[in-house]
Amino acid sequence: MVTDRTARTEMATLTTQVEGLIEPTEPDGVFRDTRECKSGLLLLALLLISPPTPRPKTETR
Repeated sequence: MVTDRTARTEMATLTTQVEGLIEPTEPDGVFRDTRECKSGLLLLALLLISPPTPRPKTETR
């Protein structure tokens, strides 16, 4: 019976790759920089509490 001597090495490599794809260590878009979040939240808060823009007065007679 003929066996492949590299089968175990290739199988271990494939197993490692498949496990890495199933459970990635850091999926894209999940972790955010704290400074970016703080600045975005601060900008949103400033926009929400800013006074409305003045409207031109209309004269009705």
